Amino acid sequence: MSEEVECGLASEPSQPPVTKARSRARALTEIRSLARSHTRTALKVLVGIMRSDDATPAVRLSAANAILDRGWGKSAQPIESGEEGTVETVHRVERIIVRPEEAVDGDAGPQA
Repeated sequence: MSEEVECGLASEPSQPPVTKARSRARALTEIRSLARSHTRTALKVLVGIMRSDDATPAVRLSAANAILDRGWGKSAQPIESGEEGTVETVHRVERIIVRPEEAVDGDAGPQA
């Protein structure tokens, strides 16, 4: 009987083993899909809380912010540097690659 089972399994196409990363990604996709299926209800609840006279101002504000964040995205946050709480805005990040033969003396280290 065990020979029959072995023969039957050998004739079936083999499938690659399911990895933890693959199963985790699948679980996250399923969770995301389930959560998204409740979007309309969740939004109605947030609007109800925001409009409720019984809710505290802090709770109403939190609900309003959640609604705005989902509809319009979160607003940009400035970056504070460590010096005197000044606000620093990054306008552009630039990467410059210098070849040693094109470098000005002192920029690229010792020349050959």
